[in-house]
Amino acid sequence: MKVSVANAKNKLPELINAVEDGEAITICRRGVPVVDLVRTKASTGEKPKFGTLKGRVVVHDPEWWKPMTEEEVEAFLDGRG
Repeated sequence: MKVSVANAKNKLPELINAVEDGEAITICRRGVPVVDLVRTKASTGEKPKFGTLKGRVVVHDPEWWKPMTEEEVEAFLDGRG
């Protein structure tokens, strides 16, 4: 099914129901297709596991959070050019 942007804006809940029933919807702007509405894949229901990135995250500068010195600020502003 093809619908205009204005029509999609006014009938979004109905379009979502149609997509849930398996229909693909194409939204067009001035007759040109721009977006396809399709059903997403079902969720696995699994919750994220903590610690999965352990050993993968590398901190290059452990003092990144500290404020810049006056010299660093000047160097930064001069390089902005």
